[in-house]
Parts: sequence; C-alpha cells; structure tokens
Amino acid sequence: MKPDLKQIQAPIATEMDDFEKKFRTFMKSKVKLLDHITGYIVKRKGKQMRPMFVFLTAGVSGGITESSYRGAALIELLHTATLVHDDVVDDANYRRGFFSVNALWKNKIAVLVGDYLLSRGLLLSVDNGDFGLLQIVSRAVREMSEGELLQIAKARKLDITEDVYYTIIKQKTASLIAACCAVGASTAGVGADQVEQMRLFGEKIGMAFQIKDDLFDYGKDEVGKPVGIDIKEKKMTLPLIFALEKASWMEKKKIIYLIRNKNEDKKSVNKVIDFVKASGGLEYAESVMNRYYEEALEILAAFPPSEYKVSLEALVEYTIQRKK
Repeated sequence: MKPDLKQIQAPIATEMDDFEKKFRTFMKSKVKLLDHITGYIVKRKGKQMRPMFVFLTAGVSGGITESSYRGAALIELLHTATLVHDDVVDDANYRRGFFSVNALWKNKIAVLVGDYLLSRGLLLSVDNGDFGLLQIVSRAVREMSEGELLQIAKARKLDITEDVYYTIIKQKTASLIAACCAVGASTAGVGADQVEQMRLFGEKIGMAFQIKDDLFDYGKDEVGKPVGIDIKEKKMTLPLIFALEKASWMEKKKIIYLIRNKNEDKKSVNKVIDFVKASGGLEYAESVMNRYYEEALEILAAFPPSEYKVSLEALVEYTIQRKK
C-alpha cells in the first residue's frame, strides 16, 4: 500500500501544528515589507518533509524536545534562504508553481530577504546556545554549495563519472536530509554515535530521493516535472552516465554532441532519452536507488520499536514511491 503523508504525520501531528506557529514567530521582523514577503513564503511551503524528518528522528531517538523545534526551524530558515538566492541566480520566476520572491519583488529585495532568513536562523541558534545544531546545519549548507559548484564545473565538460555523480548528489541533496536526521537525534539528547547513525540514515534516503528525481526526467512515474529538463540543462544524471559508460566511442560522441549543442531541440532530447532507455539506464538507476533504500532501513532497524519508527519507515518508502 502506498504511504500517505497524513498517516505518516499522525504521531507528530501536534508537533507539526505547534512548529508552524513557532516558525512564524521565528520569522517575525519590525519591517512590514519583510513580514509581507516571509508570510508569502510560509503560505507556499511544500510538504514539510524536512521538519517531519527532524521530529520523527527525534521521536525514534528518545523524544521530541523544545530544541527539536528550533532545530527544525534552523533547517527551514537556512534552506529557504538558499532557495530564495537560487531563484535569483537561476533567474527563475516560479517556485513550486507559484511566483518566486525575485519575480514579485525583484532581485535586490530577494537577496536581502535571503540574507535576513539566514541571519534569523543563525541568531535563533546562537541565542539559545544550540551550537551543536548550528554546526550540523552549517556543514550541510557548505556541502550543498560545494556540490552545486562541482556540478556546474563538470557540466561544462560533460565528463561526470559515476563516482563524481555520487559526490555531487551526496553534497547537493543528501547532506540536507542527513542534517535533518542528525539534528533530530541530537535534540533528543543521544550520544555522538547515535547522531552519526541517524545522519547516515538521512544521507542514504537523500541519495535514493535524488536518484528518484533523476528517473522523473525520463518520464518514469512522472507527474508534473517536464520530461528531459535535466538534459536541456546539461545535467549528467545516473541513467545517462550509466548509458554513456556502456556505449561505444562513436555513440558516446554522438550523444554528447546532442546534449552540448542540441539540448534545446525536442527531437534531439528525445533521442537522448531513447538512448538511455535502450541502454538499461533506468533499470540500473532504480537498482541503485533501491540499494540505498534498503541500507537506510537496515540502519533504522537497530532502533527500538515505536510509532515514530513506523512513520519513519513509511516516510522512507514515500520518498522512493512518490509520483512527483
């Protein structure tokens, strides 16, 4: 049976409601324009996966505390800041189907709002002495930036190997989910070994999550994401990397030429998609995704039974069964 987000949230439903109220107060400022913009951001938030990971891992690790709320807020504030800045860098007018901050209020205001959210997150931790949490989340933000820059550097040459790809997605995507899980465990007051186990658990889920995203680019269970968008952006994803590694020198040269020079042409993009499908790239990527999924569940199996653990298992399943 497909996991349902409402059922997954059941053990932490009260905490999630409380978190929403607390998060709004954490974002408050004395500037009307700023409150107007942050209100707009909060209203258009997504599925709230990150706070869910924080609260469920805290529950599994011994119990949700007041610092769990601050840890979840810190992640949301710093992550939202990076998204607002990303939209400026990408000149993106939409975020999750809504107008982006830069589209509505221009780049200068968007950059300043991102800076404000970043400083709110830092002060929230510093003012409450949550230095351990700040270290976990700051490390994740650093890794996300490094991963993004490594991907940009490699996209120019289109020479990403499977190992480099894993490094990129570990930094770009998995580091944030790993931070959520490490923060959750840390706020439950467990030792460093258990925090590391939870961090590793989150990293495995993050890897599986990103590979699932890669599969959407080929229309695999896809709803909502345009097919071939990664190819158009010259992003080398796992199905394509695998297909290129198996291809003959001539075939490889032809496909790389299409990605580099014809990436705006629908026919050429479809040729690349057909090449990947014929090479078994999708099946390979799916097998790697399932391996990370199994490894995550193995780590979780060591924790004592609880309703939080049942929900966390379902949330892991949700990340690889989602349709968008």
